[in-house]
Amino acid sequence: MANRTRSNKKHPKRTNSGHTNPDAEGGAARPLRFHNALKALGPGLITGASDDDPSGIGTYSEAGAQLGYGIGWIMLLTFPLMAAIQEISARVGRVTGHGIAGNVCRHYSPWLLNVVVAMLFIANTINIGADLGAMADATKLLIGGHSIAYVLLFGVTSVAAQIFLDYKRYVSVLKWLTLSLFAYVAALAFANVSWGDALAGVLVPRPTWSVDYFTTIVAILGTTISPYLFFWQASQEAEDQRVDNTKRPLVERHHGAQQEFNRIRADTIIGMAFSNLIALSIIVTAAATLHAAGKTDIQSSADAAEALRPIAGAFAEMIFALGIIGTGLLAVPVLAGAAAYAVGEGRRWPVGLARKPKAAAAFYAVLALSAGIGIALNFTPINPISALYWSAVINGVLAVPVMVLLMLMARREDVMDRYVIKGPLYWLGWLSTAAMLLSVVAMGIGFLVGK
Repeated sequence: MANRTRSNKKHPKRTNSGHTNPDAEGGAARPLRFHNALKALGPGLITGASDDDPSGIGTYSEAGAQLGYGIGWIMLLTFPLMAAIQEISARVGRVTGHGIAGNVCRHYSPWLLNVVVAMLFIANTINIGADLGAMADATKLLIGGHSIAYVLLFGVTSVAAQIFLDYKRYVSVLKWLTLSLFAYVAALAFANVSWGDALAGVLVPRPTWSVDYFTTIVAILGTTISPYLFFWQASQEAEDQRVDNTKRPLVERHHGAQQEFNRIRADTIIGMAFSNLIALSIIVTAAATLHAAGKTDIQSSADAAEALRPIAGAFAEMIFALGIIGTGLLAVPVLAGAAAYAVGEGRRWPVGLARKPKAAAAFYAVLALSAGIGIALNFTPINPISALYWSAVINGVLAVPVMVLLMLMARREDVMDRYVIKGPLYWLGWLSTAAMLLSVVAMGIGFLVGK
């Protein structure tokens, strides 16, 4: 047998993540590429981007159209609140290896779990229906055709991609879809923005003591701090840990915990900052165009896109409509996936988009059912705007007990072991919970006054 010679070439050292470090042995550093930077981000980026779904775009457009630049400050206020509660959600998932529903079923009563999961499923399903309707209307604006055909196309495509695409490839697709949100930054170029007024609206709150003003604040809070975002990010952290052979739940393997928390914080802050930047861009665009022209009767994202044509031109309408479609393709899978994770973890089924369909049949069935009902809602005489309103009500009511549960779980040593949440993050989480509670109370008062 011929003798095998050993290579004298030095191999680069490996990092804790298992990837080679080209600089470890004096190799040339790789140039920083946008693709690599995007790849380094994870659940936080996708969660933040999916927050700007078509229904959220409608809310932000309506806010800017009705109230102008003066409502911009609310996005600056919501940023630390939503970043804190999302970071806490992510930490719970990474530490325990389970999503929120998975932890609730292990530490709280079954009736509480059933109520929370049922409300989440209903709210998400209604939201899916409204988002699919908005995507279909936007497509019809661009190329004509029948809205129902587009509802079917987008709905079936989203479900099929979740079930049949490889997990890593699917997550990569979702990350690239986040780029569609830059359409709303581009839309600013077609708006005659008074940047001084816009900056004043962001930095100097000037509340108007009216029902419409506070109703809009409640709507924005309900849109930016939504329960499905908590469930999705926590479950995706658990999922990423399951598919990575080098990782275990931090309650089982303590090594590298601080590095993981730093990653989660950076990912979440970037994702939420991106979300709020896009939301602010939509508000400013609507304020500079629709509000300035006296067009305040905007009820949906498709209405906003259509109204832009006579004011800012056909190209602005096209950019806005393309953004609706792109964000919908991102948000619908997150909504359906969050519902499936919640139901599956609550029943202790095998869950996860990384599993093959046969290995998690019940999980995928719930995902398909949620999307299927959402598609079916567009075939009924139910007004999508009314449906979206009630979805917002359910989300607002559900957010408060879920956030309270999340904060209590994050403080329990039998859940989080040595990684209980404390310090400024803990108190910021409770401040976010209190703000959501106040918004729900205000929403209830407004509803009673309206009646």
